[in-house]
Amino acid sequence: MEQRERSGSKKRRRSRCLLVGAGVAVLIFIIVVVAVAVSLQDKTDFKTTFVRRCEEFTSKELDCETAWTAFEKAYVGKDPCEVPMGAYDPLIAATPFKPSCNRMMFWSKTKDVVHDFTAKKDCFVTLEDTLLGSVLDGLTWCGKEGSTETFTTGCPGWTQCEHNPVRSFWNRISAGFADAACGDVTAMLNGSITTPFHPASIFGSIEVKRFNSTKMRTLNVVLVTDDTSPVANCSNPSLKDLQKELDKGIKYFCKEVTDSKIEACGSDPQKPCGSCW
Repeated sequence: MEQRERSGSKKRRRSRCLLVGAGVAVLIFIIVVVAVAVSLQDKTDFKTTFVRRCEEFTSKELDCETAWTAFEKAYVGKDPCEVPMGAYDPLIAATPFKPSCNRMMFWSKTKDVVHDFTAKKDCFVTLEDTLLGSVLDGLTWCGKEGSTETFTTGCPGWTQCEHNPVRSFWNRISAGFADAACGDVTAMLNGSITTPFHPASIFGSIEVKRFNSTKMRTLNVVLVTDDTSPVANCSNPSLKDLQKELDKGIKYFCKEVTDSKIEACGSDPQKPCGSCW
């Protein structure tokens, strides 16, 4: 009797173990399926956004599928901290910048002010108003070694490693945008900080160094100041450094303008852009 009870108990334990094992296997299978589905969905959603924005911008002037292929080749299958600027060279070649002489606007630490103004006044073009800038503004992406997928989560942050896909992309297209600078160029800098021109910024470390006097006549700095307590003015030492960095032959001008004046002028459709500063 006791042996039969022990035997039955062993069978029940074995059955429970089998059931638990099967449950764990099913759970693992579900997790794997969900993970794969999420990964595929990430890539699908990201590519859809890329192509949609591209087609909205180009109005069929460019094959956006070709642009996508050139774009993803820069980072797919690579260590997300080992994607140099040059990886995006084929993308730049496939989608070259169109020169906008006398209308190009650069900025540093003034993104919101600049884009609020350019959204209201169609007289300047920023990097984010170009094809690649508008398509990828606000997006995050990366690849992984041994994978053919595009990931939008788990990617390194801007400062986590120097050669991450997003940072290298913006550095590369900033260089391309600066290479195309021609005529009279404007730069909107922040007069509410002690160093309006910082050599480590993208503007200081990449864009200014690419300005070419054979194509560019002047750099007009608009120093955006606070109405009540401006921190910097046009005699700021960092702006003296900016002048020294400019290619010889490029004329330099600077004007202090309050952010409230820029906002008011941008909101007035009767005022031409030139009167805003």
